[in-house]
Amino acid sequence: MAMKRTNVYADPEDLAIIKEAAKRRGMSEAEIIRQGIHLAAMANRVWDEPLFSRTFDGAGSTPPKSEVRDIVADAVRRESLSGPGTAV
Repeated sequence: MAMKRTNVYADPEDLAIIKEAAKRRGMSEAEIIRQGIHLAAMANRVWDEPLFSRTFDGAGSTPPKSEVRDIVADAVRRESLSGPGTAV
């Protein structure tokens, strides 16, 4: 992948931490900075499509904790009776 050069201002304390981490991990300071840029870019990315595009029928409100617990317990019980990977 082609890289593009850029200049940024950084806090001296952050640069010292990066320098220590690079030495400890046996990698370049630039690679640690590139990883940080990638994490920041992904954290602030706006996706074209929603993460969940399917909708489900329901009451339109959050079920109570006890109801969720019962539904999950029933699903686990059904799976354990039929075996893993078996549709019920």
